[in-house]
Amino acid sequence: MSHSKIFTAEQVLEKLLDSDDDDDDDDGKSSLLDYFASQEESAFQEFLDPFEDKLVLQQPFCKLWRNMELPMFSNDGDIIIGGIFSLYDRPINVNVSFKIKPEEIRCEIELQCAQTMIFAIEEINNSTEILPGVKLGYKIYDACRDVLLALKSAMALVSGQEEGQLNGESCLRSSNVLAIIGQSSSSPTVGFATALGSFHIPVVSHGASCACLSNKKIFPTVLRTIPSDYHQSRALVQLVKHFGWTWVGAIRSDNDYGNYGMAEFINIAQQEGVCIEYSEAIFRTYPRKKFLTVVDIIKSSTSKVIIAFVSFNDLEILLKELFLQNVTGLQWIGTESWISARNPSIVEYYRIMSGALGTAASSTIIPGLKEFLVNVRPSSTPGNTGLNKYWEFLFNCTPFRYNQTESLPFCTGSEDLSEVNNQYTDLSNNGYSSNVYKATYAVAYSLHNLLACQNCTTADTNSTCSKQLNIEPLKMLQHLKTVNFTTSNGENFYFDENGDPAAKVKTYDLVNWQLNKEGVVEFVTVGAYYSFLPEGSQFMINNDSIVWSGTGKKVPDSVCTDSCKPGTRKAVQKGRPACCYDCIPCAEGEITNMTDSTDCLKCLPEYKSNKQKDQCILKEIEYLSFQEMMGMLLVLLSLLGASLTIFVTFVFYLNKDTPIVKANNSELSFLLLFCLILCFLCSLTFIGRPSEWSCMLRHTTFGITFVLCISCVLAKTVVVLMAFRATLPGRNVMRWFGPFQQRLSVCAFALVQVIICTIWLSKSPPFPNKNMQHSPEIIILECHLGSIIAFYAVLGYVGILALFCFVLAFLARKLPDNFNEARFITFSMLIFCAVWLTFIPAYISSPGKYTVAVEIFAILASSFGLLFCIFIPKCYIILLKPQKNTKKNMM
Repeated sequence: MSHSKIFTAEQVLEKLLDSDDDDDDDDGKSSLLDYFASQEESAFQEFLDPFEDKLVLQQPFCKLWRNMELPMFSNDGDIIIGGIFSLYDRPINVNVSFKIKPEEIRCEIELQCAQTMIFAIEEINNSTEILPGVKLGYKIYDACRDVLLALKSAMALVSGQEEGQLNGESCLRSSNVLAIIGQSSSSPTVGFATALGSFHIPVVSHGASCACLSNKKIFPTVLRTIPSDYHQSRALVQLVKHFGWTWVGAIRSDNDYGNYGMAEFINIAQQEGVCIEYSEAIFRTYPRKKFLTVVDIIKSSTSKVIIAFVSFNDLEILLKELFLQNVTGLQWIGTESWISARNPSIVEYYRIMSGALGTAASSTIIPGLKEFLVNVRPSSTPGNTGLNKYWEFLFNCTPFRYNQTESLPFCTGSEDLSEVNNQYTDLSNNGYSSNVYKATYAVAYSLHNLLACQNCTTADTNSTCSKQLNIEPLKMLQHLKTVNFTTSNGENFYFDENGDPAAKVKTYDLVNWQLNKEGVVEFVTVGAYYSFLPEGSQFMINNDSIVWSGTGKKVPDSVCTDSCKPGTRKAVQKGRPACCYDCIPCAEGEITNMTDSTDCLKCLPEYKSNKQKDQCILKEIEYLSFQEMMGMLLVLLSLLGASLTIFVTFVFYLNKDTPIVKANNSELSFLLLFCLILCFLCSLTFIGRPSEWSCMLRHTTFGITFVLCISCVLAKTVVVLMAFRATLPGRNVMRWFGPFQQRLSVCAFALVQVIICTIWLSKSPPFPNKNMQHSPEIIILECHLGSIIAFYAVLGYVGILALFCFVLAFLARKLPDNFNEARFITFSMLIFCAVWLTFIPAYISSPGKYTVAVEIFAILASSFGLLFCIFIPKCYIILLKPQKNTKKNMM
C-alpha cells in the first residue's frame, strides 16, 4: 500500500474517466457525477469495489450536494468560528459571451486576513491559558466583496448542518458557529448582519467602518475592531484643516461605506469652514459613461485636493480613465479602504496618485505571523481550497488537477513564499490583519469567560455561564460586549457601548505614497491620529517626510480664493460657497490682524487704523502747542502787542503833563493801556495743552479784559460828546461825568461781565475735552465751552458795548478839534466790530487747533486795532512832532 495515493471521490472519478480516450470525457464525467449524486450511498460503493486494489480513498470521504458552498478554509473543532472574507475579486465588467476566457482572478489582501485568523486560532488552541481543553475550529468563506455572496456565506455558516455522504453513514453535523469574523466591506456586513440579527449570532468585523453600524438599535449583534468612520471623517477634516485646504473635491463609493462616510465628512467640513466643490459617486458596476463624466468634472474643477471615500475596486476603474486622459497634479486624500492597498498602487498609476495621503488602520506587530504566512502549503484537504487557488495563481502551477479546466504543470513542492513580495506577505501595513487578530482573540476570550465560571450550578438558571459546549449565541454576544483583554504586543482592547474599539490608543496611521529607488510604491507612515486627544493636537505629523503630488516637498494649495491678508475682510460672493469670496479693505478706524477674517474690528476711540489696516495705533493728539510754528508766531505777536502797549504806557507816563495827554483823559488812557496789556497776554492762555484751569481762565479773562477795554473807550467817547455837545452856557455838564463817574461806569460795565462769567463757571464751566468725532485720524484736545449760552452771552455783551461805543464815536467824528479822539475811536471800533463779525464764521468752520488760532487772532487783531487807532497818532505827535504838543495847537 506504500505506493498507493490518497484521492477524493471526484479525483477517483476523474482518474477513471481520464483512462478513456473518448472525446466526450467531460460529458461522461459530468453524467457519472450527476448519476451517483442522485443514487443511494451503496451505489457509489458498489462502483468503487473493482478499484479497491488500486486506490485508497481519503478518510473521511464527504461529498457535498451540488449548489452547496464549500468553505475556502475549514478545520474541525469543539466550537466553530465563522469567517467571511473577500479572498478573491471577481472580474469586473466582463462580457460573458462564453467564447473567450474570463479575466484571471486576483488575490486580495484578505487572504492574509484569513490566514491571520487561522494563525490566531492555532495560537489559541496551543495555549494553556485560554480555553484549556477546548479546540476551536473555523470555517472561512469567500464573499468576493459581494453582498449576495456574503449573505449566502453567512447563511451557510448558521444553517446548522452540512449534508453529504460519509462512507455510507449520514454526514449530518452541527456547525456550532457562535461568532462570525468579517467582513471588511460595510455593505456586505450590513447585509448579512441584518439577516442574522434574529439569530443573535455576534458579528465581529475587522474592516466594516460605516458609522451606521454603531447604531445598536438596528445592528445589535455587530461589533468591530476597526474604528468607526465617525472618527475617520473627523480625521480627514482635521487633516485638510492642518494643511490649509478649504476648497476640495469629493469622490465616494455609491454604497453604505462611501455614502455614510462622505455625508459625515461634508457635514463636519462645512462646520470647519471647508467647502466642497463637487461630490460625485462611483461604483464598479456603473457604465463607463458615468466614470468619464466624473473625470470631466475633475478636469474642469479648480480644487487641487480630492477626498476619496471609496473602495479600491471602484477607485481602480476611475484611475484607468484618469490615466488614459493624463490627469495629473492632484493631491489625493484617501481612506483606510485603499490608501494601503496594493492593487491601485502600481507604478503606472503613481503618476496620477503620486504623494497620495490618507488614514490607514493602525498597524501592529504580531509575533510569529510572518513566519506562519510564508510557511503555509496547499493540501488536498477540502478545507484548503482557498490556498490551492492562490498557489495556482501565484506560481502558475497546480498541486491537484481535480478542478482544472486546462492543463497546468504540477507544482514542484519547492515553491517558497518568503521569496514572494506581494500584499499577502507584506506586513508593513497590516492594519486589517491586526484587526482580525484582535477580533479572533476577542471571541476566544469571550468563550473563555463564558466557560470558565467556577461557581456555576445547573440550578442557577439566571447564570450566563455554562460548562457545556452547547452555548447559546445570545450569551456569547453578552460576554463579547464586555470582553477586556491585552494582546501579545501589550495593547489593551475592549469594546465601547457602540460595539466599537475603545479610543484609548492610536486610531489611525497616516500613510503617504512614495516611490522607492527600485521604482516600487511604498506606503510610508508619516504620522498618526489619536481621536481621544483634544482637538488641535490629535494629529502628529512629520511634514518633512511627506512627498506631495507634483511639487514634491511643497504643500499644494487648494483654495477657491486666496486668503484675505490682514487689513481686509471676506465678503462672500453671491450664489457661491462660503469659501469663494472677495477681499475688501477695512474701513477707516477698523482693522484685521489675521488672515481670512470675516469682520473688521473697530479700534478703540483713542486709536486709529494704520495704513495697512492691520494694527490700531494711537491717534495723533492735536492742540495749539508752544513748540509748533503757528503757536510760536502767535506768542511773538502777543508779546509784541504787550510790549508795544507797555512802551506806549511808558511814553504817556513820561509825557503825562503835556497837553495832548491831558486832553485825552489820561486816567482812562492809562486804564485802557493796562487793559490792552491784559488782552494781549490773555491770548497766551489759549496756547498749550488744555487743562481745567486754562479752560476756565482763557474765556473768562478774555471776556472781562475786553469789557474793561470797551468800557474805557466808551467812557472816553461819552466825555468827548458831553464836552462838545453842551449847548447851554454857564452849565458845567462835566460835573455829571467827572473822573469818579467815569471810573464807576467802567467798573459797572465790567461787573456785569464778571457776573455772567461767575454764573458760567458755577453752572457749566469750560473743561478739557478729547474731540474724536471731528476726524478719525486725530484727537483734538480742546476746551469744551460747557454752556454755549454763557459763551455767547459773554461775546454778545462785548459786542453790544462795542456797537454802542461805535455809534457814539461815529456821532462825534466831526467835532471841531485838531486831534479829535472820536475819529480814532470810530476807526478802532470799526476794526473791532469787523474782526469779531468775521470771527464767528471762521471760528465755526475752522478744524482742530485752527479754531483756537482764529480766536487768538481775533483777540490780537482787535487789541492791535485799539492800540494803533487810539494811541499811535498821539505817540506820533509826542515823539515826532513835539512842537505840536502845545496848548495853542490843541485849542
